[in-house]
Amino acid sequence: MMDRESPITAGEAVLDDAHAAGYGAGHGPGAPAPQSPVMAWNEWDPLEEVIVGSLDGATIPTHHLTVIFNLPRAAQPFYRFASGWKYPKFMKKLAQAELDNFINILAGEGVKVRRPDSVDFSKKFKAPRWSSRGFCVACPRDPYLVIGDEIIESPMCWRSRYFEGDAYRSLFKEYFRAGARWTSAPRPQLTDDLYNYDYRVPNLKAGEPMQFTVNEFEPVFDAADFVRCGRDLFVTRSNVTNLMGIEWLRRHLGPGFRIHEIESRCPQPMHIDSSFMPLAPGKVLVNPDYIDVEKLPAVLKKWDVLIAPRPDPVEGFMSKISMCSPWTSINVLAIDEKKIVVDQSQPTLIKALKDWGFDPIPAPFLSYGPFGGSFHCATLDVRRRGTLKSYF
Repeated sequence: MMDRESPITAGEAVLDDAHAAGYGAGHGPGAPAPQSPVMAWNEWDPLEEVIVGSLDGATIPTHHLTVIFNLPRAAQPFYRFASGWKYPKFMKKLAQAELDNFINILAGEGVKVRRPDSVDFSKKFKAPRWSSRGFCVACPRDPYLVIGDEIIESPMCWRSRYFEGDAYRSLFKEYFRAGARWTSAPRPQLTDDLYNYDYRVPNLKAGEPMQFTVNEFEPVFDAADFVRCGRDLFVTRSNVTNLMGIEWLRRHLGPGFRIHEIESRCPQPMHIDSSFMPLAPGKVLVNPDYIDVEKLPAVLKKWDVLIAPRPDPVEGFMSKISMCSPWTSINVLAIDEKKIVVDQSQPTLIKALKDWGFDPIPAPFLSYGPFGGSFHCATLDVRRRGTLKSYF
């Protein structure tokens, strides 16, 4: 496990006061930035505005090793067979009802909800050395990372997600005109050179070395492999995030931030928010199957590490063909330091959250799993009421 850190100097700490006074990220003290509609530093400050995903135009992603080897084994035959077809209407109807309920919960809590544009992802597109159909915009957490007033577009390795950003363009142009920063990581080529086509899921219990579907040909990462705690971010290397991608973000953010790498014990790692989920200052929810608590970065020694209970079993067709592991149970969304939206199918986790001092808001969301995730995946924080701080 690696835990590379960039030192934070006393001079840089002074910038926190500048941010509190209204200065934007990336601007020196004394240089006020435009009032930005985008501003979020962590996963728990009071949520004021959020982008929620959409099922419009949803298409089952084109078959590729980066897709199929990140799915539960039981779900793989469905996605192989239906590759490139639009999702069945009955699946969208079930998921849409749960999504509408989730949006109503957010609106009821005073959160401004924004939506991406509709795009038909069933249309085939071609690059010089490959072709694909699209996927969907159910999970805006995957392609975008908000750090302060900056929207960072991630270089995702799924070919089916190459033009996913088109659905967000009108929103991001609006935010940019209003003062937000808007950055894109280097556009990946996604040629066969990037992929390990001899990949097989490792048997970690038998001591086999970790393998990944992507190599270090070029920087790639999904934003959902990172979580934010002010000046500190945590990341897992995964089947969609390589070391070059992590290093690109480390250099881009500069010495004012530290990125800590957490080793995953999941044989098919993809996205940190089903393994390691910060809920409030000093409190982080950890999946004990995928994370070795004894190997967490040293900066977390003074934090309360909340060991998540094993997911409660769930039934139904939509659960059987979910793209996600059962540990998506901890893919929760914090509305503030107390209120947390959690799947109602997880009474054991709901009780644990109450015992830990949180105010869980149960909501059904299992039917969203075949589209890629749960509450944290389905959202992108645009604005949380708070300032840049160091919590360690």
